[in-house]
Amino acid sequence: MSAAAAARPIHVRPELVRTPADARTVGQVERPLSALERAWNVDAVRKAAVLAGFVALWELYTRLAGVPTILFPSFSETCVAIVRAFTDFRMLSKIGFSISLLLLGYAVGLAVAAVLVVLASIWRACADVLTTATAMFNPLPSIAILPLAMLWFGLGTFSVVFVLVHAVLWAVALNTHVGFQGVSQTQRMVGSNYGLKGVVFAAKILIPAALATILSGMKIGWAFAWRTLIAAELVFGATARGGGLGWHIFEHSENLRTPQVFAGLFTIIVIGVLVENVIFRNVEIRTVQRWGLQR
Repeated sequence: MSAAAAARPIHVRPELVRTPADARTVGQVERPLSALERAWNVDAVRKAAVLAGFVALWELYTRLAGVPTILFPSFSETCVAIVRAFTDFRMLSKIGFSISLLLLGYAVGLAVAAVLVVLASIWRACADVLTTATAMFNPLPSIAILPLAMLWFGLGTFSVVFVLVHAVLWAVALNTHVGFQGVSQTQRMVGSNYGLKGVVFAAKILIPAALATILSGMKIGWAFAWRTLIAAELVFGATARGGGLGWHIFEHSENLRTPQVFAGLFTIIVIGVLVENVIFRNVEIRTVQRWGLQR
């Protein structure tokens, strides 16, 4: 040690003693949540509050602005129209007709998408076909091919199912294929070490690992199919004099019954919200959230 270093003063840090605080002066560190706070932590309650806010703005706007009913009915007038439609079971029959068509087209679209994606995960040539076909047909609006479907299959249920399959297929296939590509190499090696191949490998390794992306594609496909169905029913309602919720909207718009039109639109919105927040949400809670794949 040099003489200059030895001559430097040595700084000794003083002892620091902390006395524990009196628990009586700290205050309330933990307290039970109130009933309102517990209710607000429920996802469904918060979303219901958002919907109630939209409904309140709707009612206030129509009442304060004095908008004519034929242009923009109030929420209360729409509710009266909904009650009347449900009273004589007309709305229920139209909902049943639309949902049955939608489920048929949605199921066929999911099945075809599953076959294509599994083949694409096994063979590179199939993957090239899938990505090229998705780039070609996914931007094509489903309702745009409805005239061709009517020409090929006639005016009937098969034409609607055809355009619904087109609406579901490419969104689900694209998201599922991207999800499979995002599966880590470690998980793939685990499946290979267990001797899993082909469909079994996809079912036990790829699908659970990519389920969050698959569910996202299924929700997008559901929304596309729902919109396509209503648009197709508007066309078929104008030609075949029948149908579901789309025909309900078309029929009453032709007769300038705007509250009934809004009743049909509001019913479509409610069905979409219920499917999103009851069916898909519960599936996510019981799968990807429980597995730690999604917050």
